Amino acid sequence: MLIVDSVVKTFGRRAAVDRVSFELATGEVLGFLGPNGAGKTTVMRMIAGRLEPDSGRVQVGAFDMLSDRRQGQRLVGYLPEGAPAYRTMTPREFVGFCLAARGWSGRDLVLARDRALERARLGEAADQQVGTLSKGYKRRAALAAAIAHDPPLLVLDEPTDGLDPNQKHEVRALIREMAADKAIIVSTHILEEVPAVCSRVIVIAEGTILVDENPDEFASRARTGRLDDAFRSLTRPSKLDEAAA
Repeated sequence: MLIVDSVVKTFGRRAAVDRVSFELATGEVLGFLGPNGAGKTTVMRMIAGRLEPDSGRVQVGAFDMLSDRRQGQRLVGYLPEGAPAYRTMTPREFVGFCLAARGWSGRDLVLARDRALERARLGEAADQQVGTLSKGYKRRAALAAAIAHDPPLLVLDEPTDGLDPNQKHEVRALIREMAADKAIIVSTHILEEVPAVCSRVIVIAEGTILVDENPDEFASRARTGRLDDAFRSLTRPSKLDEAAA
């Protein structure tokens, strides 16, 4: 479903992403971990077609995200960092707007919109202005917009950030439910989410992949709940310490 092949992205003289490569198949949930500034969000933006790599290739399904970007983006549901949404819209209006922008209309739009709002557990908040909602409900609104068109690839940047424990449990359950017929990338700083939802873990630091393994292997490295401590238990502690600092 996804091929990331030797992608490079620089900002000024700084290489934010340096020859990152991996593939992702339907049925996999990839936990994408790393310290702040590691390059996670930059990679996710390139996968979603929001940012062009300086070199390398991103392919979603059969589509190259440079030459066939619009076709590739039809297959992607993207929850960006910060979960942006129009503040004066309600979640119901916002999800409907996003579907309409993708060409949906009529009864199909209404059914897809209402199903997404239900799956994201918006409840009565679906009809309140986004600007009045808590951080957690704003994130749910953006998540509903990301999943409404039922894409085969989901790219979720910190999907549980700002949620209370019950809300986190519900979102994790939704990710597990969707994983059967989707490929999903979940960026997170919360180590407990790795065994809770992920079938695979990639750790990135300084724009390069340091670890690509299953959650059991990763868990054996991590001895505390802090991401930087988990990094120090990896096999390249000097580089990881610098990245965490």
